[in-house]
Amino acid sequence: MMGFSRPQLVALAVMIAVIVAAPFAAYPVFLMKVMCFALFACAFNLLIGYVGLLSFGHAAYFGMGCYVSAYAAKSWGLSAELCVILGFATGAALGAVFGAIAIKRQGIYFSMITLALAQMVYFFATQAAFTGGEDGIQQVPRAPVLGFISMQNDLAIYALVAVVFLGGFLLIHRIIHSPFGQVLKAIRENEPRAISLGYRVNDYKLMAFVLSTGIAGAAGGLKSLVFGIATLTDVTWQASGEIVLTTLLGGLGTVFGPVIGAVIINTLEFYLAPFGSWVTVTQGVIFVACVMAFRRGVVGELGARIKVAL
Repeated sequence: MMGFSRPQLVALAVMIAVIVAAPFAAYPVFLMKVMCFALFACAFNLLIGYVGLLSFGHAAYFGMGCYVSAYAAKSWGLSAELCVILGFATGAALGAVFGAIAIKRQGIYFSMITLALAQMVYFFATQAAFTGGEDGIQQVPRAPVLGFISMQNDLAIYALVAVVFLGGFLLIHRIIHSPFGQVLKAIRENEPRAISLGYRVNDYKLMAFVLSTGIAGAAGGLKSLVFGIATLTDVTWQASGEIVLTTLLGGLGTVFGPVIGAVIINTLEFYLAPFGSWVTVTQGVIFVACVMAFRRGVVGELGARIKVAL
């Protein structure tokens, strides 16, 4: 099935079963947040895990997808699926522009350019009229799907989030295991050799960058519909750093690693919230412990020990 190995098929079946059963045992809004950030992390992992490009500004695409989808739902009255598509288009368009600027640089220079461009987006969001500045866009309605399927019930919008998440997850898996994905891996492993074989590596990297930013924008659009708000928090450098942490914790270059990383990070935030500012300290300690115990991430280490690719 679409290039899945047998262990991956088992993991996929377990993940789908958990997604179906979870809202009857846990708070649906929390589960939707996990899926939004899991999709965001999967998009980021496509870039760093399979192309070797470390972006320090991915929150720019997630956040602007959030803002544009929220504005479209509140001011234009667009349906939910159109808002998510618009979030994808916003992330992809921004990624095409920023990628064209950054993609010719490598290593830390690429990372610093993405961070600088993301900070420009943050300052734009503080000043632009449609973003609401520091107040953000509030009271965003849960727009109906196809214009008539109500999303007011948590389980209804949970189904939408689950479908978009699984669709994005399968799309990323398909990209990774396509001939295009194999070229991306070749560029990650040995870029000069890929150039010598005749591949236009900058074009491949730009396409991967745009796909990654587009999926990140769709995840942001979903989040704005779930929580009914888009704020500056979604475009800060801290948000970019958190998604790097999420992906590292789950396992770079693994299919399921970003999902597990998102589950761990969001669960920690949820259950440690009563401790206030100590949440960050506790997360740091847990992160250090996990890095020391699981150098390849939780899923990467698990896959290495049982000798299967996850």
